[in-house]
Amino acid sequence: MKIVSVVGARPQFIKAAPVSKALRDSGHHEILVHTGQHYDYGMSQVFFEELGISEPDTNLGVGSGPHGWQTGQMLIRIEEVFLAEKPDWVLVFGDTNSTLAGALAAVKLHIPLAHVEAGLRSFNREMPEEYNRLLTDHCSDLLFCPTQTAVRNLAKEGITDGVNLVGDTMYDAVLQFSEIAQKHSSILQALGLKTKRYLLATLHRPYNTDVPENLRSILAAFLEIKEPIVFSIHPRTRQKINEFGLGNPQSKIRNLQLIDPVGYLDMLMLEQNARLILTDSGGMQKEAYFFGVPCITLRPETEWIETIEAGWNVVVGSDHSLIVEKTRTMQPPPQSERQIFGNGHASELILHRLETNISIGRPAGSP
Repeated sequence: MKIVSVVGARPQFIKAAPVSKALRDSGHHEILVHTGQHYDYGMSQVFFEELGISEPDTNLGVGSGPHGWQTGQMLIRIEEVFLAEKPDWVLVFGDTNSTLAGALAAVKLHIPLAHVEAGLRSFNREMPEEYNRLLTDHCSDLLFCPTQTAVRNLAKEGITDGVNLVGDTMYDAVLQFSEIAQKHSSILQALGLKTKRYLLATLHRPYNTDVPENLRSILAAFLEIKEPIVFSIHPRTRQKINEFGLGNPQSKIRNLQLIDPVGYLDMLMLEQNARLILTDSGGMQKEAYFFGVPCITLRPETEWIETIEAGWNVVVGSDHSLIVEKTRTMQPPPQSERQIFGNGHASELILHRLETNISIGRPAGSP
């Protein structure tokens, strides 16, 4: 079986790693296409090194740009790869522009398409990711859902064929790499951190970074929080802070420690040893849950409502008073269901479904 896997952003590298391992360990021919959506070392190359993912067979080098231009460039270049390789399956992951471009290229060439992390909905049509999810799911032949909620979301849209509840491949990755992180990461010592004596923050969504009042409000909340905060700052967030004239947050907020994006193993260590996580990242909301760390979501909604229902997550948007209050009062729930995201074998189930559906069979590469 020949599979082309399309990735482009750091969350996709994590989601793809255990699936890639399962495919290759089973003797299948996987061709890894990196669109170049994330391209600097800290956001891309370090993940391939740490996760043991083979170097991309093709790096399209698209880089940053407006959504239409970026997606269009990816679509043109991905189509060329698909025509040359004629795969049995195309695998796409998550909800980025790389996901949508890979999906559109596959469906227009009549190549069977599988979507890993299908069925997520924020119900916020202002998020470009929401359209990427919707369109990709409605293009896909196999839909690999991480939770029962995702299955229900698809059913409400009339999608029932090809839907598989497999669990979350990010949970597979956490189980595979947490022990390695404990042995090899020295990030806590390098930053002078003590277990459960700091908060971990990340921020990258346009809802927060592109709206000056939202970004200002979140930084104001950080100013009021008295505990040490490690702020892993996305390059785009740093750019927006400068663009909006918000100065150097670290000079104003004494408890704030700004760091550049770190590799996967270091991030796992920072997450599992934090007292609490503040983030607008979907992946980090889940990883907080996996590690039993309370999470405050800096968005007006979340796709991962299971983490809220279980008591491990709360949505506050950019309201600085709510952020400060929840940081003070948020505690782990007394008990909760711990198997919401599967049993850590999602990648094996995906492999099995691909193998048993190989005859789904539109002729690969035909127009």
